[in-house]
Amino acid sequence: MYIITNPYRTTFYIGVTNNLAERLQQHHDNIENGKKTFAAKYNLQHLVYYEKFTWIQNAIAREKKLKGWRRDKKLHLIRVFNENFEFLEAQFLKN
Repeated sequence: MYIITNPYRTTFYIGVTNNLAERLQQHHDNIENGKKTFAAKYNLQHLVYYEKFTWIQNAIAREKKLKGWRRDKKLHLIRVFNENFEFLEAQFLKN
């Protein structure tokens, strides 16, 4: 389960994947190719939060829970995990 944002950290996308590096690359490629996805529309490609799960059902349940949260609660979760709100995708992507 992961959260990505735009360069200004104003919009969030919460998703689930079994391969975070591949999924981050897809988000990046969609922006470059102008695809009509939510993430591409809002230039969401910077990883700011992630959690690992053994079972996909638990990851999906967590994703749904977070999607129901208010913005301030999501921001607090991100800040606890990533205090400086840094972009974390470099550790997953190959350049």
